[in-house]
Amino acid sequence: MKKLLVTGASGFLGWHVIHHAMRHWDVYGICLSHPVAISGASILRTDISRYPDLKKCFLDIMPDAVIHTAAISDPNVCEQTPAQTSAINTQASIHLAGLCAEADIPCVFTSTDLVFDGTDAPYTEDDTPCPVNHYGEQKVLAENGMKNVYPSTVICRLPLMFGDPGPVAKNYLQSLIRALSEGPQPKLFIDEYRTPISGRSAAHGLMIALQAQPPIIHLGGPTCISRYEFGCLVADVLGVPRSTIISCRQKDIEMPAKRPPDVCLDSHRANAMGFCPRPIREELECLLEVCRH
Repeated sequence: MKKLLVTGASGFLGWHVIHHAMRHWDVYGICLSHPVAISGASILRTDISRYPDLKKCFLDIMPDAVIHTAAISDPNVCEQTPAQTSAINTQASIHLAGLCAEADIPCVFTSTDLVFDGTDAPYTEDDTPCPVNHYGEQKVLAENGMKNVYPSTVICRLPLMFGDPGPVAKNYLQSLIRALSEGPQPKLFIDEYRTPISGRSAAHGLMIALQAQPPIIHLGGPTCISRYEFGCLVADVLGVPRSTIISCRQKDIEMPAKRPPDVCLDSHRANAMGFCPRPIREELECLLEVCRH
């Protein structure tokens, strides 16, 4: 089988991509701070922010394709440490695109819905990015930089994701379930809207993008929903009263990074390629049923 290199192997998205891809690829994963073992995949520890290390790893593997999921994706962390996070989110991404260009192989980059300012949703692939925080800015710089050094780079913008985090990663769903079950009562925004998808659906969408190689694609879910409404669905599936959740607005909680109000993605282009994530409640019921067993 051909070799697929996946960065961010121990992260939420990378872990899902590796498991999805192993059926058709010889998968190599890169991680650093959180080593992980995945049966059937070769996992290597490499600091992708150090170009010599990244290049050596790339040349040792000689992949036939790359899916770049590694990122520091917490907007608050990016806001507080822009130089350090930019080294991963922007510079390493551009370096990786350059290596893919030299090898003339497919390169899929995972960007974010937070490249938009949230004032004119739903957003299509033709809308101009206008981020409101450092994380969004870093991803826009990565998108543009990667395209500059390798125009064939596939940009995949992803929304809020939920699901099984794997052995070492963290995920929004797990912390929400814990809060609903054990407390303290979660405070969820009624004025922040996203188009969530499961990690499994995101991985499927990325493999479609790898195959079709569109210039840019949005991989949002079928429903535009607030964080509060998402929490209510989780509570319903768990059998927990919705009153357990405290509704609030973004202005009620002070955070380092500004949040856009509505970054729902229009994913019709991906849908036409076969990307059809299941309804959120259906995904949640499946995930929580697996957890119970």
